[in-house]
Amino acid sequence: MKLLFVADPLESFKVYKDTTFTMMREAARRGHEIWSCEAGDLVWRRGARVVARGARAITLSGAEGDSWFDEIMRAELALADAGAVLMRKDPPFDSEYFYATHLLQQAEREGARVFNQPAALRDHPEKLAILEFPQFIAPTLVTRNPEAVRAFHAEHGDIILKPLDGMGGMGIFRVGSDGLNLGSIVETLNRHGTTTVMAQKYLSEIAQGDKRVLVIGGEPVPYCLARIPQGSEIRGNLAAGGKGVARELSTRDREIASALGRALAPRGLLLLGLDIIGESLTEINVTSPTCFREIADQTGCNVAALFIDALERAVAAA
Repeated sequence: MKLLFVADPLESFKVYKDTTFTMMREAARRGHEIWSCEAGDLVWRRGARVVARGARAITLSGAEGDSWFDEIMRAELALADAGAVLMRKDPPFDSEYFYATHLLQQAEREGARVFNQPAALRDHPEKLAILEFPQFIAPTLVTRNPEAVRAFHAEHGDIILKPLDGMGGMGIFRVGSDGLNLGSIVETLNRHGTTTVMAQKYLSEIAQGDKRVLVIGGEPVPYCLARIPQGSEIRGNLAAGGKGVARELSTRDREIASALGRALAPRGLLLLGLDIIGESLTEINVTSPTCFREIADQTGCNVAALFIDALERAVAAA
């Protein structure tokens, strides 16, 4: 099967930890053709189909440095001619990402099979998707009203503030009971009332890790990656220097993951990356969930194989 990965430039991959690379490696092991393009390569014109101009057919070299792939050819590839299209473009979910999902949805109308489905990507923004599941989340506020943020802080005393379009822990602030710098932080994040932000009660369980729980084809992967903040850092994100420790799912982790898998997989979300602190869901990642490699290296659980299994089933059922 020909697999087209819509992703960031191949040359930017850090293959020692890159989840898209592990997907490619498992797919290639099974004999699938690996193609890649960037979102900016997608083109549609009237009377024609959505194509990836300059799509790259590659083989994997077996190396893990800059020479991890060999390019066979570049060609224009209609997305409907691929066996599956995997949208793996990293956030931010900005206007260009939004436009790309519309091009991908047009490709679906032409017969392409896209995972995660583009309409589902648009309908489940990673910070806001948790609002559908209040039974699993900590006290949370979404607003662009600075006074509402101040009232939330007065109620809970110790809070986290974050932008709705960040990734990798970018732009996350903690404001303790003393309220130090609350005004300045709110002004920075919500730009004097013009930008919506999220506030959440600070969860002290972050000291034990911000757990990334993966859900594939509606089923929880049996291990999560607890991303543990280091030093004086409050963020556990690996991109912010957190230490990743693989663990078996707790009963609560499995409860949350199973419930969300049942609800979201039928909507076209083949892969979910849930963020759970203690017993509370904090985010639902749908764009390009990660941590396959870290879990596999520490536990022997081949997460990429579970994903390609689910992908093959989904394509066969389409």
